[in-house]
Amino acid sequence: MTHAESPLNYPERQAGRAPRAVPLYTPEERARRDATRWTLVQGILAPLQFLVFLVSLVLVVRYLVSGDGYAAATWSIIAKTGILYLIMVTGAIWEKVVFGQYLFAPAFFWEDVVSFAVIALHSYYLWALLTGSLGPVALMLVALTAYAIYVVNAAQFVLKLRRARLDGGAA
Repeated sequence: MTHAESPLNYPERQAGRAPRAVPLYTPEERARRDATRWTLVQGILAPLQFLVFLVSLVLVVRYLVSGDGYAAATWSIIAKTGILYLIMVTGAIWEKVVFGQYLFAPAFFWEDVVSFAVIALHSYYLWALLTGSLGPVALMLVALTAYAIYVVNAAQFVLKLRRARLDGGAA
């Protein structure tokens, strides 16, 4: 965001009125978003990742509560991590096509920041699993922490999707 685009520089803000909302996409960005196949890829991967997350969450909690199903929980976390990496790479490509940069486009800056926290925790889980540096319960707690932040990140994206739809209706 440039200084001129700062919400503090809107005439409405300076005059004491509520600032007008800046659309999430410019008309050119919206056209690129609608034309790229990466939008469809993201639209498929996001709900798939959420489904894998839900199954994995159940398996992780089952293991923590009963001590049963460690292997299933572990494989589900690995699957979730793989889909996370895939959606991050394809999402970066989508961001490049739509906004002209691979990550941290102003419209999705905070979503990308939180995504990196999610990726860091999932990657830490994999590293700890492969090195044996954490025991099974600690590994599952790392996964649950990663999942909690993933839920925050998923909510960020759902809110952005809603905003984009509202912006589209107003256009």
